[in-house]
Amino acid sequence: MSDRDEFGAFLVGFIVGGLSGAIVALLFAPQSGEETRALIKDKSIELRDRAQVTAEEALARAEQVAAEARTRADELAKEARARAEDLANEVRERGKSAVEAVRKPRKSDTETGTAA
Repeated sequence: MSDRDEFGAFLVGFIVGGLSGAIVALLFAPQSGEETRALIKDKSIELRDRAQVTAEEALARAEQVAAEARTRADELAKEARARAEDLANEVRERGKSAVEAVRKPRKSDTETGTAA
C-alpha cells in the first residue's frame, strides 16, 4: 500500500509541476495578451474535459469496487451463517449425548440397587 501512496504523490507532483510549467510558458510566450488569453481559455477547457473524463472513470471504478465488495460481503455472510448453523447442530448433538449419558443408569448403581 505504501508503494501506491508514493506513486500517487509522485503523480500529483508530476501533474502540478507540468501545469505550473505550462502556465509559466504561456505567460512568458511572445504573444499578445489576447492570444495568450485565448490559449489559456482553450487549455483550461481541455483540462476541464480531461478532469471530467477522469472523474467519470474513477466513479465507474469505485462503483465496480463497491459492487465487488457487496458481493464478497454477501458470500462471507452466507459462509458465516452456514458455519453457525453447523456449530449449533454440533452443540445440539453434544447436548443430546450429554443428556443421554446422564439419564443412563450407571452400571455400579444398578448393581448396588441405588438409583441415580
